[in-house]
Amino acid sequence: TPAALAAYEQAVFAFQNWRRGADDHVAAAVREAPDFVMAHALQGYMLVCSRDPDQVRSALPVVERLSNLPASDRERLHFSALAAVVGDDYEGAKRHLGRILDLDPRDALALHVAHSFDHLTGDIDCLNERVAAVLPAWSSELVGYSAVLAMHAFGLEEAGEFQRAERTALAALALDGANARAHHAMAHIFEMTDRPEAGVRWLSEHRDQWQTDTVVATHCWWHLALFHLSLGDSDRALALYDRRVRAARSPEIADLIDASALLWRIQLYGGEPGHRWMELANAWAPHIDD
Repeated sequence: TPAALAAYEQAVFAFQNWRRGADDHVAAAVREAPDFVMAHALQGYMLVCSRDPDQVRSALPVVERLSNLPASDRERLHFSALAAVVGDDYEGAKRHLGRILDLDPRDALALHVAHSFDHLTGDIDCLNERVAAVLPAWSSELVGYSAVLAMHAFGLEEAGEFQRAERTALAALALDGANARAHHAMAHIFEMTDRPEAGVRWLSEHRDQWQTDTVVATHCWWHLALFHLSLGDSDRALALYDRRVRAARSPEIADLIDASALLWRIQLYGGEPGHRWMELANAWAPHIDD
C-alpha cells in the first residue's frame, strides 16, 4: 500500500544514513502490509548487520517468515542473502548481494548491507570496488546519493586513497550536511593522515550533525578521544571515556568494542584506567561464550 511503501522508504533512508528510528518505520510498514516481502527483509537485515552473534541468530524467524511469502527473483536473492548470514556464511551472503547489485545497482538496501559485510569481513578491495562499480547508476537527483558517496569515501579511505576519500566525503556533505556516515569517514581520514588537530576541530564543529539522532554517536566520541590521545592528552581522552563512551553503560557490542579499544589505548599512553576495567569486564561477561 502507499502507506506501507512510505514507511519502508523512511526506514531504508534511516538505516542507510545511520539514523535512529528505522525499526519503528519498518514495523509500521509490516503492520500496514503483512506480506510486504522487502519490509520483512529489512527487519532481518537490521538484525544481521550487527557485531552480536546472538542478534544475528535472532533473525532466523524473519528468514522463516520470508520463506512462506511469494517473492520476485530479486526478492528471493535478498532472502538467500539473509539465510546465508544467519547460517554464518558471510561470503555467500556477499555473493547474493553482489548478484542483486548486478541486476539493479540502485538497490540501496543491498548496497548498504553488502558494504557492511565487506567491512565486517575485512574485504578492503571489495569495500572500495563494490560502491565504485555502482556509482555510474547514481546521481545527485536520487534520494540516498549522499549516503552512497559516504560509503564510497570510506572505501577509498580504507584503501589508502586519502585525498579522493576526503573529496568524496565533502561532496556527500555538500548534499546532506547531517550525513553522519560522511562525518565518520572524515574522522578516519584525519586519523590516517596524522591530522589530530584537524580531527578535533572537525568533530567539535560538526557535533550536532554526527551525534543527534544517530547510531554512530558513541563511535564518533571514540574518534575524538583518539585525536586527543594523539595530541598527548590522555586525561582528556579518559574524560571522554567517562562522559561519553561509557556514560550510559551501553550493553551493545559495538559500544563495548569501542570502550575496550579506547581504554587499552589510554593505558598504553600512560593513563590510569583503574576501576574502569572491572566495570567493562562485567559488561562483557554475558558474551564470554560468543
